Amino acid sequence: MAFEELKSKQSVMWGTGPYQNITETIVDIHERVIERLDPQPGLKWLDLACGTGAVAELAAGQGADVTGVDLAPGLIETAKERAKERGLNIDYRVGDCENLEFEDGAFDVVSSTCGVMFAPDHQATANELARVVKPGGRIGLANWTPAEKGLAAIFRIMKPFQPTPPEGAGFPFDWGDEQHVKDLLGESFDLELERDISPLRLPSGEAYWELFSSSYGPTRTLSESLDGEKRKELHRSWVDYVDTELADNGEIEHAREWVLVYGTRR
Repeated sequence: MAFEELKSKQSVMWGTGPYQNITETIVDIHERVIERLDPQPGLKWLDLACGTGAVAELAAGQGADVTGVDLAPGLIETAKERAKERGLNIDYRVGDCENLEFEDGAFDVVSSTCGVMFAPDHQATANELARVVKPGGRIGLANWTPAEKGLAAIFRIMKPFQPTPPEGAGFPFDWGDEQHVKDLLGESFDLELERDISPLRLPSGEAYWELFSSSYGPTRTLSESLDGEKRKELHRSWVDYVDTELADNGEIEHAREWVLVYGTRR
């Protein structure tokens, strides 16, 4: 099933706001993915939903031959600028992880950090992962889980204010569910799933709202689409949840659960 209208909106949404501010809250995840996948000189590496290029830069810095793909042109432009500033040769392209332009078995490694999980057609994405990774090649996907107090909780706060998604669109956080991942990838990959926590510490629920409503595409786009009263209601719901549920010694700590899906292509 194609979701072209939705993906067209997503390509704009994810490029809204200075996403690099969000990227810097998951440096620990980037480092873990890189450590697990172990970049080597000459390794053909694809970073999908690459955002502003954090993982691609780390892999290229260790000698891998890196291609980065993202649906959002705005993020790709930022990634290109960052690579130029850092003297890194990374092939960045605008593209769709559900329909990649690469040949079968083109890559030794494919990574994605909190990225491909947001594509609406989960099976199409899984099929493309299996297609472009060569036999013996590897994937490393960092996905948020559907844990009650994980990042999914924030999306549950936003849900009542959002339009109903198209029929058949997958729930992004299902990519953090072990059985769902095995159903998608288990026939093509030998899988290892490793759970971890990425802590986000901020002074208050208001600080959390300010960060995400200014810099995180889904939250900023939603907030700006709402009229005054609805926006205030979303703002209030967000801050109340964070200050109540995530309070920790006068600040807040969001223990965001995620899973590293590590797979070897059969």
